[in-house]
Formats: sequence, structure tokens, C-alpha cells
Amino acid sequence: MATNRTFTMIKPDAVESGHIGAILNDICAAGFKIVALKYTKLSAEKAGEFYAVHKERPFYGELVEFMSRGPIVAAILEKENAVEAFRTLIGATNPANAAEGTIRKKYAKSIGENAVHGSDSDENAAIEGAFHFAGTEIFG
Repeated sequence: MATNRTFTMIKPDAVESGHIGAILNDICAAGFKIVALKYTKLSAEKAGEFYAVHKERPFYGELVEFMSRGPIVAAILEKENAVEAFRTLIGATNPANAAEGTIRKKYAKSIGENAVHGSDSDENAAIEGAFHFAGTEIFG
């Protein structure tokens, strides 16, 4: 059964480019409720832990370096069928292939610097949200 929560991060490239407010506005305008929000910076160790699923992939080291280079905004979002709805809102990983009006089409620079992370399943949304937030930091 689909849950009503998903997890996202506004990645360092979008933070550096000053897109936090615009991205959060797009998220809220799409009907998502923010139930947890944090402006933080991942250490290389924490970024490696978060992306451990990709450890054997050739891009892992570059991904960890990128995700730990500057601040991120982590958030738990709530909406009916949240994971699927959010993945539609953010668009394809490659911004060149993303639909018009999606977050990645508007704010991403490349496949590697693609502005936002969005959980790919209900299970991962729960795991990723718990990685970044204590229960006392989640409201809703």
C-alpha cells in the first residue's frame, strides 16, 4: 500500500545557485505538506552512508564528494501517493530529458548535479527520512 510520505533533499548545486525558496515553493504549490525540514551539511562519511546502495558503482566517490561539498535542505513531505507524485514533480534524472515545468528541468545543471533527490519507493522514503530526522523533528 502506498504511503503518504516521501523524502527529498535539495542538493548542494541547487543550494549554491540560490534555488531553495523556488524549489520549496514548487513543492508546496504541487500540494505537498512539509512535515520536517532541515538545513544541514553532510560529512563525506554521512553522504557515503546515505548512498551506500551505490558503493560498487563507478560514480559513488564523485557522488559522495558532491553531496558533502556544501549545505543541503532535507525534508519529509506529505501528500496522497507521495513517492510517485514527487517523482513526477521532480522529473527525469537527466534534466535534458525532464518534462517542462519539473524541478529538474528548471533548476538542475546536469545528470550529476540534478538539484534534488526524491525517494524511489515507500520503503526507501521511510529509511531516508529516519536517516535525517529524529521522530521529535517530524510534525504532521
